[in-house]
Amino acid sequence: QVQLVESGGGSVQAGGSLRLSCTASGGTYTANCMAWFRQAPGKEREGVATIYPGSGAIYYADSVRGRFNISRDNTQKTLYLQMNSLRPEDTGMYYCASDGWVAEDFQQYLLRYWGKGTQVTIPS
Repeated sequence: QVQLVESGGGSVQAGGSLRLSCTASGGTYTANCMAWFRQAPGKEREGVATIYPGSGAIYYADSVRGRFNISRDNTQKTLYLQMNSLRPEDTGMYYCASDGWVAEDFQQYLLRYWGKGTQVTIPS
């Protein structure tokens, strides 16, 4: 069974940066698609960034484009999310997910493996 474990969350002031990591272990997974999602209290889960390692395609939600950067270390089976210029509205639980498909606008997605999340808090 594949396990995804996120780390790197925390609380930083607005304008600061955080780097999230997601490490995969166990089982066999294709990682044809890897993505970051987030969920704020009282809100629905929303897509943040997606990477397709095979094609190199990368997509970002409009709310984070230009501030966040998704990348992957193939040898370490680790997915990253570099978050800069953080805002209070970026607060939420951040999840990584793998194996499947995500629409470019994040309105539809089907991903097989999910981590348990790491909390990001940006006080207002």
